[in-house]
Amino acid sequence: MDLTQRFNKNLDKIQVSMIRQFDQSISDIPGILKLTLGEPDFTTPEHVKEAAKAAIDADKSYYTGMSGLLELRQAASDFVQEKYNLNYNPDSDVLVTIGATEALSASLIAIIEDGDTVLLPAPAYPGYEPIVDMVGGSVVEIDTTANNFVLTPEMLEEAIIAQGDRLKAVILNYPANPTGVTYSREQIQAFAEVLKRYEIFVISDEVYAELTYTGEPHVSIAEYLPEQTILVTGLSKSHAMTGWRIGLIFAPAVLTAQLIKSHQYLVTAATTMAQYGALEALKHGKNDALPMRKAYVARRDFIMEKMAALGFDIIRPDGAFYIFAKIPAGYNQNSFDFLQKFARKEAVALIPGAAFGQYGEGYIRISYAASMEKIEEAMKRLARFMESDESR
Repeated sequence: MDLTQRFNKNLDKIQVSMIRQFDQSISDIPGILKLTLGEPDFTTPEHVKEAAKAAIDADKSYYTGMSGLLELRQAASDFVQEKYNLNYNPDSDVLVTIGATEALSASLIAIIEDGDTVLLPAPAYPGYEPIVDMVGGSVVEIDTTANNFVLTPEMLEEAIIAQGDRLKAVILNYPANPTGVTYSREQIQAFAEVLKRYEIFVISDEVYAELTYTGEPHVSIAEYLPEQTILVTGLSKSHAMTGWRIGLIFAPAVLTAQLIKSHQYLVTAATTMAQYGALEALKHGKNDALPMRKAYVARRDFIMEKMAALGFDIIRPDGAFYIFAKIPAGYNQNSFDFLQKFARKEAVALIPGAAFGQYGEGYIRISYAASMEKIEEAMKRLARFMESDESR
C-alpha cells in the first residue's frame, strides 16, 4: 500500500526550504560559526520572564478565548496606537496567534482560493509562498533588484494590472527580510494611493517594526489603508521572544470575524502562560527593543565596512538585522556553492541568496543577530577566504 499518492497534490509544489537544506549540508562541520538565524542573541527581558513564571504559579494554565486574553489584546491595541498611530478595538479587531507565522497562515488560508494569485516584492522571505501553494494559489514575484530592492508605486500598479481579476492579495514585508529595506511615510502613502483603487487584501508583515534605524518612526500601511490591511506582527524580534511564539493580527472587525475561523481550527488559542508574558512585554516593556537596536546598528556598520573592503556590494539596510550582499564579480555567483566552500574552508555559515527566490541568486545573507565577538571572527575568516583559491 502506497499512501504517498494520496497526499494533497499541492504539497508537490513545496520543497524543504533552501535555508534548511543548506544548514543540513554544513551541519557536520565541527564548531561551525553561524550567522544564519533570524533570532536575536539577546535574552527575553527579566520582567517578561517573571510575569510568565507568576502566571504558572497562579495556575493560569487553562485555555484563553480563541482571540487571546482580552487584557493582552488591549495592551496590543494600546501599543500600536502609541507607536504607530493605529486604532483597533481589542474586542473585535485583534487576534493573538502562535507567532507571526501562524498569523500569516491563518490569514492566507482565510482569503486564498484555487487559482488566486498573490503579489510579493522579491527577493523575499521564503515562508510566504508555501502557504499560498498549499491552498491552491500562486505567488507572482515583483523583481526589485534593479531598484536596490525598493518597491515603487509604479512597479506595484503595473503588477496589479497584469494580474487582473486573479489577484487576491499583496504581501508587504518591511523592514524586509532579507534586504533590510524599509519605507518612509511618503512611500507608504504612495503605496496606499495605488492599493485603494483595487479590491484586494494587503497582508503587511511588520514583525521588524521596532528594529528600524532611519531615525524616523516606523509607518504602518494600516494607518492609511485600514479597511484593506491585515497587519501581522509579533514579539519575537522586538522583545527577543522567538520561542514564546506570540504573534498578532490586527484587522477591521469585518475581516477579523472571518480570520478567526481559520485561526481557531489551526490552533484553538495561543499558549496561556506565554500570553501573560506578552502582556507584560507590551504593557511595561514598550521600549525593550532600544538596547537591541543600538547594538544592531553597531554590528551592521562593522559588517558593512569589512565586507565593502572585500568588494561586496551592499545596499545599506535600514531595518531588521540582515545584510544582503552581492558576491563580487570574478567569484562564484552560485550562492549555494560559494557558501558551501566558505563553510568547508573556514567553518562559517551564512545563507545563500537563492534561498530567497530567483532574484536572490548571486547574493548572500548575513544575520547580525549574533554577538560582536562572533561577527568579528566571521569577518576575519571571510577576508581570509576571499583571498584563497577556493573562493573562485
